[in-house]
Amino acid sequence: MAEGIELDSFQRLEALVDSAGISGIAEADDLLRRFKGRSEVVTAAIDEFMLDFKTLVFVVETGAAGFQKSLGNLARTRLSNLQHLINLAA
Repeated sequence: MAEGIELDSFQRLEALVDSAGISGIAEADDLLRRFKGRSEVVTAAIDEFMLDFKTLVFVVETGAAGFQKSLGNLARTRLSNLQHLINLAA
């Protein structure tokens, strides 16, 4: 059952990356909180994802649309790496 919850969390995180709104930062942080501390590698991957996600949101909020696609792809890549690390640790 825990795998289903993790999958739901990552699907929601992907949706947050797609929408890239300011309110998504707190929600992403809440979704990832339970994974922090599993290992140093997972915690570092969470921090990297959140930095990229916050950068993406900043770009969207400031209207610098030229960077949105690239940053969105970067955030999705970090999220995919994080999901892989969490699945390995499970």
